[in-house]
Amino acid sequence: MAKSLRSKWKRKMRAEKRKKNAPKELARLKNVLAKANVDVLMEDVKDITTVVTAEKVKEKAAVEAAEGESSKMETDGKRNKKTLRDEHGQYPVWMHPRQRKKLKTQRGKKGKSKAPKGLAW
Repeated sequence: MAKSLRSKWKRKMRAEKRKKNAPKELARLKNVLAKANVDVLMEDVKDITTVVTAEKVKEKAAVEAAEGESSKMETDGKRNKKTLRDEHGQYPVWMHPRQRKKLKTQRGKKGKSKAPKGLAW
């Protein structure tokens, strides 16, 4: 669900609002922690509450990917690209039943030829 244009727009706007309000939230959190009578050092909190930009996250992911190419997950590795079925003949869970039915009928048409129409006797 949640694939309509309206929901996509709302998700986009919520992300923009989070981006806009992030510095204010950080300042408010630091202010609350400064007023609290808790034995928390600001250096410890600073590590937790840093605002990281998307570019830094992407760079870090790219560096990790370059270092560890062998750490790739093996999901659906034994799935046929054309029929989308795995070795047990099962379709993926995300596939719509209508699409499964369509592929199944296409698979059945290849092997059988239709009997010619005409009189049965």
